[in-house]
Amino acid sequence: MPESISDLQLVVDDTRREATKRARRNLMLAAASGQRMGMDDLARARGLVVGERENSIFSEAWIPLAILFLIIGILAGQNAGFIALGIILLLIVGVSTVWKNLSLFGVTYERAFDRTRVFPGEPINMTVTIQNNKRLPLTWLRFRDQCPVPPDLGDSPLTLSGELTGNFVLQSVYSMQSRERVERQVKLRFPVRGYYRVGPVTYESGDIFTLFTREREHKYIDTLVVYPQIWPLEELWLPPKEPFGEVKVRHSLFTDPIRTRGIRDYNPQDRFRDVHWKATARRGQLQTKIYDPSTGMTMAVFLNVATFTRHWMGYDPELLERAISVAASIANYGVQQGWGVGLYANGAIPNSDQAIRVPPSRSPEQLGNVLEALAAVTEFATSSIENMLLRESTHLPWVSTIVLVTAVVTPEMLIALLRLREAGRRVVLLALGDEPPPSLSAGKRLDPLTIYHIPATAPAFQAGHRSATATQAALSSIPTPEPVQLELEAVE
Repeated sequence: MPESISDLQLVVDDTRREATKRARRNLMLAAASGQRMGMDDLARARGLVVGERENSIFSEAWIPLAILFLIIGILAGQNAGFIALGIILLLIVGVSTVWKNLSLFGVTYERAFDRTRVFPGEPINMTVTIQNNKRLPLTWLRFRDQCPVPPDLGDSPLTLSGELTGNFVLQSVYSMQSRERVERQVKLRFPVRGYYRVGPVTYESGDIFTLFTREREHKYIDTLVVYPQIWPLEELWLPPKEPFGEVKVRHSLFTDPIRTRGIRDYNPQDRFRDVHWKATARRGQLQTKIYDPSTGMTMAVFLNVATFTRHWMGYDPELLERAISVAASIANYGVQQGWGVGLYANGAIPNSDQAIRVPPSRSPEQLGNVLEALAAVTEFATSSIENMLLRESTHLPWVSTIVLVTAVVTPEMLIALLRLREAGRRVVLLALGDEPPPSLSAGKRLDPLTIYHIPATAPAFQAGHRSATATQAALSSIPTPEPVQLELEAVE
């Protein structure tokens, strides 16, 4: 009985290792005897096998023909020619069969990436490692790996096929010795955001005489995430300072001990840690620090994936990508300000009909969660954005700022925004259509909504404009100080 979690983990690892060894031993015995390999043993020893196929130019008449040659050689008075021919045919069939059965045993194909999350246009270095983990050498071994984009092969001996169909296949052919290990480098670049899958991979090999070939497809899938492009707010024609209004809290139950607003006379109920000792020494009586109230702003970004007023009109891919990029830039700005940022989109994730919801959070991983969600957004709208606004706003903190990013502005959408504004919410509308949205005023009781128009002529959307990563977009608005000339005093 294990005494600790570490002991239990060791027991589990030993059990898995023994199961793998047992499965490989069964495969070796089945391959040597020519029996059918069990799918359970294949799954344990090699991973999930999607399909297996064998091809051969061998004819079943070869074995009777070899036996016939042997009989003729014996009956013809020990004719050495016929006997040798029969023995050679039997040896070729036997060696080829065993070699074919063992050809893919112990062969591994692995991918390694220097990173799996990038922005559009950034390179991903993929290292392909092939190893023959057995004593039997292989005269030829071919791999076909499916790629979503054409890789940059450089000086690599790998080849590419399938450019005409759009299904790019990375091919590699090797002649490997026993226990040999080979590595190859390729580079991938993804021009647009999204989720990309690399794989599955197909193994193919055979015997030394090329009479038999065995092909096996493995469901070896790697997922790469390409974030949407992020831009500084100035390149979207948004004010870089307080674009969503002034953030102030006059009264709060909590204060920020880092932000000191002033001092006052000491009261007996004040904490001793709040005493301002320098001011106390200067004034001759105890002084207490006065802190600014803690703001703790929360921002919820709502993305409307619809680019036309009616769903049956289709969608504009370029306009949708601009809206997603703007939503990512707004979320990045909020995270850099230290706000709690959330994302809601009425677009479904791939292979699902569920809308995207990332609740507001100040977690260090929140920006990555938001960008991954935006990378998965599709053009399929699960519901109207106005219904989503009214439904999800009830779960947000009351002081939250609601930012709606949309390519098309409808009357129903404006009514929903006005209802939220009338309820006391801070609402901001970012419109990306060709025409600016109408100026809104709710009458005497309500202030106008905060509306921005980001047309296609914004600097961020111009062709050839240099891309910016999340760090570059966040730091681009920080001014660079002028160099200061220092005069050094000579020490005698």
